[in-house]
Amino acid sequence: MYKGKRILAIIPARGGSKGLPGKNIREMCGKPLIAWSIEHAQKSKYVDEIFISTDSQEIANVAEKHGAPCPELRPAELARDTAPSSEFIVYTLEKMKKEGKPFDYFILLEPTSPLRDVEDVDKSIEMLIDSPESDSCVGVAMSGTVHPAFMVVVGENGYLKALEPDKQTLRRQDLPNVYFFEGSVYVSKVDAYLQKHTFYHDKTLPYIVPEWKSHEVDDLIDFNIIETIMKMKLDGLLK
Repeated sequence: MYKGKRILAIIPARGGSKGLPGKNIREMCGKPLIAWSIEHAQKSKYVDEIFISTDSQEIANVAEKHGAPCPELRPAELARDTAPSSEFIVYTLEKMKKEGKPFDYFILLEPTSPLRDVEDVDKSIEMLIDSPESDSCVGVAMSGTVHPAFMVVVGENGYLKALEPDKQTLRRQDLPNVYFFEGSVYVSKVDAYLQKHTFYHDKTLPYIVPEWKSHEVDDLIDFNIIETIMKMKLDGLLK
């Protein structure tokens, strides 16, 4: 709880990953991938309850072993490949209300972003609740290597042309900072999400993380890169 507001952490973990089968329970630096997100929620100063949303009994068993009970599996219609994430989020929030567990805010912690810190969880929650006129807060990282001003597209004639021709002559230091959405934290007012079914709208705050934290596990290459970064982090080489 923060400033009297009850906060739910939702950790989603489908069992049918195609890019890297079993990724959510694959061991990274000595613990299953999902366990990193469970730990972030458990160590948060503000999270009141953790809800594991999964269609896999194997994942549910691993989550329970790491202190996050999973009393039921996600309904089959919410576990299909084409199901938008908003469906299981709305289902979870409404389920909590029906069970007499209303929450004011919730944070979505995807296991595929294990490089976040518990401080990211708490600071993003603080940022949103301290801005009552805002409805959500999402993680973003500054694009430090590729700026849209230097990107190109393939024209109708097959030749390359600038995406933003009017900025091609500017120096990098003269260009505005640009950011991309990354997956470490998604925080929202419960009522706002039930109404809008998205974290991204005109009342969304940016929670800025360093670019190295923005890596997400989609396939084996991602996993190995992130595991290397995680080892550097655990050795105190990254802050």
